[in-house]
Amino acid sequence: MNSNPKLLAIGLTIVAAAILAGMDSLGKILMRDFDTEQVTWARYFFHAIFVTVIFSLQGYRDFFVPKSPKIQILRGICMVGVTFSLYVSIQSISLAEATAFMYLSPVLITLLAGVFLGEVIKAQHLFAVFLGFLGVLIITKPGFREFNPAMLLAFFASFLLALYFLLTSKIASIDNPRTSLFYASIVGAVILTVLLPFSWIAPSFTQWLLLISMGGLGALGHFLLIKAYSLVPASALSPYLNAQVIAATIFSVLVFGDVLEWNFFLGTGLIVGAGLFLWFYQRYGSMRRVA
Repeated sequence: MNSNPKLLAIGLTIVAAAILAGMDSLGKILMRDFDTEQVTWARYFFHAIFVTVIFSLQGYRDFFVPKSPKIQILRGICMVGVTFSLYVSIQSISLAEATAFMYLSPVLITLLAGVFLGEVIKAQHLFAVFLGFLGVLIITKPGFREFNPAMLLAFFASFLLALYFLLTSKIASIDNPRTSLFYASIVGAVILTVLLPFSWIAPSFTQWLLLISMGGLGALGHFLLIKAYSLVPASALSPYLNAQVIAATIFSVLVFGDVLEWNFFLGTGLIVGAGLFLWFYQRYGSMRRVA
């Protein structure tokens, strides 16, 4: 394979990860003035508008009607649950800590696939699970500081994200990526639009621009990921998604002034390492067995 498409895909993935971390940072800033529901609504409502306009201008009309509507709706519910839980949590803990918890999802996927899909869980999988949960314990430091319940919300978000990825893999061969991207945003937009009157605060002109930017950043980040996945297999790009943890850490320190202790870096390293171990085993372990 020519190295240029792969390098471009890696670059797009890293940029997308940084954009999504920036979107979450903007969300945390906006939640100083607005309820979580309204900020999450903006993230999905304007995301859905951007996606609809972009796909329509490209001449696509096949993304409105899914072949598996129930799964697509369930995916959308999981996705909005991820964002809402994450945004509630980052009002009490650092963006870096919450994002680190999110990267426990590859480990949780292993467990959920064993429980719901009947996949065989091997010793290597259990080792990765152990590493991931050890990382969580180190970040939370139980017994050494007052436990923040917001960490449970961040963990719940990673659980929902794992479900989202499992459902996405289930419909990958049924619906096209455009349909999946559209429904990942439109379901949340519809749900939160219904709930919006109960928490609506009238934004100023500048705040409107920032709320619209939430959706724009989300759409741009996912659009870049789709472009990257069209160049090389998604599995080859998995390690580079960890750039979001790095970007979130930078935003936490520079934008919000968070002081991150040694346990965050050690725990995050174990969580990310567990995901990388699973990726390496799934990518190269099977090749050795075949050989």
